[in-house]
Amino acid sequence: MIQKIFISYIFLITGIISAQNSVVPPSSAPVTTVAVDSVATPQKNTEKEKLIKDIDTIEKEVIEDLSPPPIWEFFSIGKIIWALIFILVGYVVIKFLVSLLERLAEKSANQRITIKGLIPIIKIFGWIFIIIIIVVGVFRPPAATLIAVSASLGIAIGFAAQDILKNIFGGVMILLDRPFKVGDKIETGSFYGEVVEIGLRSIRIVTPDDSLVSIPNGELMNKSVSNSNNGEANCQVVAEVYLPITADTNKIRQVAIEAAQVSKYIYLNKPIAVLFFNEVKERRSYFKMRLKAYVVDIRYEFIFKSDMTEIVMKQLLEEGLINPEDLK
Repeated sequence: MIQKIFISYIFLITGIISAQNSVVPPSSAPVTTVAVDSVATPQKNTEKEKLIKDIDTIEKEVIEDLSPPPIWEFFSIGKIIWALIFILVGYVVIKFLVSLLERLAEKSANQRITIKGLIPIIKIFGWIFIIIIIVVGVFRPPAATLIAVSASLGIAIGFAAQDILKNIFGGVMILLDRPFKVGDKIETGSFYGEVVEIGLRSIRIVTPDDSLVSIPNGELMNKSVSNSNNGEANCQVVAEVYLPITADTNKIRQVAIEAAQVSKYIYLNKPIAVLFFNEVKERRSYFKMRLKAYVVDIRYEFIFKSDMTEIVMKQLLEEGLINPEDLK
């Protein structure tokens, strides 16, 4: 098509040059001028007519090439069957790969989050690849039809599905920016839990009470997200214990550190911290002790928190560092 347009321009330029060269300059001999014009005029007209016909023919061919044929010409029973076969095979392959990665992830606590982070990438780009194969390899529409259909669908979808497009764009941005991955513990709004799925439309998290919550990706684009572990298997856990204002903080700090160290869920490669704050409740002043330690696996977060609280309170009562009457 580009070659035909280029040839038409060459014809046009050649015609203009030949027309300019065919003009005879005025001469002092009028008889000679009349004789030359009588011979050159028919030949010049013939060249112009031929040039015009060639340009019209090329213009019609270019217009025919650019005009999209009816869209129903690209659909046939055979093409539809092949498209369904590709969709079915793609679904099975993606399902198999996702299931394989999930099994591999559950076998290793250290690599679980890294492996699960590949699942949404395989899902999204896998379906994009299947759609490209079906459009380009099966139906094979010309560029004009593809542009026309894409423009029409873009306008229709833009007005009818703005929220869906916003969520899809948000899902792609989450995959590119990666503020969190599958397996991370995040908090957004009033929800906190483990990310179990990142989709094009929404993400899904499991809360501590085992509820599955779906959050649209468009909402996450406009909210702050707190990530507890940022791709690591361990995360910080904070246990809070209220103590009387007369408590010996030095001895209690040592007991709290030892209590955290003996827990089977402790991750000892990171430090343990014990902080004390003064709080007033019901007109009485208390110490609020915050015991900060890291759990070996984020899935044991609340078990570890409960374990530390129980061990600390038991040790404080056994050693007499707090009086049960002060807790009433």
